[in-house]
Amino acid sequence: MGIIGTMTSDQLQFFNSQGYLVIESFSSSEEVDALRKRMDQLLDGFDSSSSASIFSTKNQQRTSDEYFYESAEKISFFFEEKAFDDDGNLKQPKQLSINKVGHECNFMLFFVALHDHDPIFKSVSCSDNMSGLLLSLGYKRPVIIQSMYIFKQPGIGGEVVPHQDNSFLYTDPPSCTGLWLALEDATTVNGCLWAIPGSHKDGLVRRFIRDDKGVHFDKPSPSYDQKDFVPVEVKAGSLVLIHGDLIHQSFENQSSKSRHAYSLHVIDTEGCKWAADNWSVHFFFVFRISFSANKRKQIRNNVLDFRIRRNVDPEPLYADLN
Repeated sequence: MGIIGTMTSDQLQFFNSQGYLVIESFSSSEEVDALRKRMDQLLDGFDSSSSASIFSTKNQQRTSDEYFYESAEKISFFFEEKAFDDDGNLKQPKQLSINKVGHECNFMLFFVALHDHDPIFKSVSCSDNMSGLLLSLGYKRPVIIQSMYIFKQPGIGGEVVPHQDNSFLYTDPPSCTGLWLALEDATTVNGCLWAIPGSHKDGLVRRFIRDDKGVHFDKPSPSYDQKDFVPVEVKAGSLVLIHGDLIHQSFENQSSKSRHAYSLHVIDTEGCKWAADNWSVHFFFVFRISFSANKRKQIRNNVLDFRIRRNVDPEPLYADLN
């Protein structure tokens, strides 16, 4: 039996009008425990002395970090900004210092992410239940372009400033949807999501692009009235669907409790074109301006060889059903 749509008409109506939707008990407690235990194993095997890459939504220049690009080929770990002391040493164990695990790097439609490298995360990401949601939303050939595990650590979990996912993962026409799976209860105390209901109807405000000036937003950030945001508090196992144009954010976690989540972003590859000036293509742009001609040629060949070995065409969650 083929994949079938799993969203009700009421759910679709709410999502289309508000730009987000909470689906309670989307994942069982067993699935949630499996993802968390697997992440514990990955963290145990991570040598924190080998890298000190920091993730920040305020300082986009960190995207030039070499480790950030190398994350394309493996499961990678990114620290919280406040995890280090003035001497550059971790102030607490690595398990309480990591901001996120997993990343995506897109080079000529070349996608890799956490679920690409781990069977447990892949089983949840590519389940019939996930595919059914996307089919309900009208996707023809959806591809997971990004997947990551987010910790929102107690006391130091960083702020995520107001943004739209389509700013960073742009297709023409826009097709990005976020799927945010709570692995712990998310509340206003430990840094839950906040959203401006209906803001997706106003369209895309700005894009994060790559051009001859480097990597930057094409327009300044608008100012938002915090009174327009509503909290999206959810229980562990709940899934939050996020429209690509929805304005959303989360605040610092200043509590003593973490807020683990597994986040996916999906685009459609049927009738949608990946934008050539998307910021993530600057993976090669940075190499181009940083190395000699011979080194650039060597890197180009290595990248192309790697794309061939990995198969450049991303694997869809389900085949075109039309």
